[in-house]
Amino acid sequence: MATAKATKTAKPAKAGKAAAGAAPGAEAKLRIKVRAYEHKILDLSVKQIMDTANRFEAKTVGPVPLPTEIKRWTVNRSTFVHKDAREQFEMRIHKRLIDILSPNPKVIEALTNLNLPSGVTIDVKMV
Repeated sequence: MATAKATKTAKPAKAGKAAAGAAPGAEAKLRIKVRAYEHKILDLSVKQIMDTANRFEAKTVGPVPLPTEIKRWTVNRSTFVHKDAREQFEMRIHKRLIDILSPNPKVIEALTNLNLPSGVTIDVKMV
């Protein structure tokens, strides 16, 4: 029995983690998170980003809809007597995720010069 435990080998590392950590020359990926309060404006902005990336023949993944962040507040309608009368407000933040695999400098330049509507927030990261 003791010899069986001694002959066990360690589990091999997962291929995805080993490739990402070990290879310094791995493919770069541009991760774009787009956020807005109105989903129609968000979808138009995402379509504009996707069209720009496809115009330069970049390989894209997405748009992936992320969970909507909902912020809720409850406040009293009256300041003094009517404690039971309350109003409820909420603010919804819609999100999308786009990955551009191995972007070339022309794609990055075109995305930085993109004119998007107000109310749309973009976070760009190189992964």
